[in-house]
Amino acid sequence: MGNRCYFALVVAMFLGTAAYTAAQNDNPLAGDAKAAKAGEYEFRINCALCHGLGARGGGRGPDLTRAVKKHTHSDAEMFQVISNGIPGTAMPANGTNGQGVGMTDEEIWQIITYIRSQEVRAPSTPLGVAAHGKDLFFGDANCSLCHMVEGKGGRFGPELTGVGASRTREAIVDSVRNPSRQLAWGLTEATKEFPQEYESVTVVTADGKEIKGATLNEDSFSVQIMDTNEKIHLLDKSTLRSFHKSRQSAMPKYDADMLSDKDLEDIVAFLVSVGAK
Repeated sequence: MGNRCYFALVVAMFLGTAAYTAAQNDNPLAGDAKAAKAGEYEFRINCALCHGLGARGGGRGPDLTRAVKKHTHSDAEMFQVISNGIPGTAMPANGTNGQGVGMTDEEIWQIITYIRSQEVRAPSTPLGVAAHGKDLFFGDANCSLCHMVEGKGGRFGPELTGVGASRTREAIVDSVRNPSRQLAWGLTEATKEFPQEYESVTVVTADGKEIKGATLNEDSFSVQIMDTNEKIHLLDKSTLRSFHKSRQSAMPKYDADMLSDKDLEDIVAFLVSVGAK
């Protein structure tokens, strides 16, 4: 009798858990405008540092306004990602990132509701031609002299394999047309699109040699610089004749005369196609 009761209790608990899990496949707050507004507040506290205001991508985390996402398809999957994080990525589990505090299940559903409210549909016809953009990136536009995609290209600038997934089209275009904007002084390091390692530096050594490049590492006594030829220099600050840092990007400002709007759209289409893999 006792065994039968125990077995029945186990079955009931299993069925109850299964019913709860099934119920959570759908967001209980889906389409609720008040929940979306509350989710916006939670998102700003817990998510915007990486995913940016408006969920449009923020340097560390991807753009979440796209209807098609790399790691999730359903609200239930999104709930699991926010709750448990994504191993091997910068996405932490709920309550472990030091930004904000651990969220309740309801607050997570509110964030999901907010994200869904921000989603935009991709145009049925791509704005650019990815194949031509790839040719430009590794050819006439000279992007690959400084930037690497899928292991091919230069190391002087940021690696761009994932940029198409983490930035909006508008953000990528702006970073090409106005490369110094997100390196500007006055922004805290965490909110800069690319942090300290991409600030420009010019030094003159004790023997009068001028070195221009980007800061890789720096402490009170030394600085490590990659020059424009990708050569690494480790320098003792006390021996330098001069040392000047600038938030002016080493990347040239590509105006429409240097790179047409059509060609830039093709390059963006290429980066988006790579980021979607």
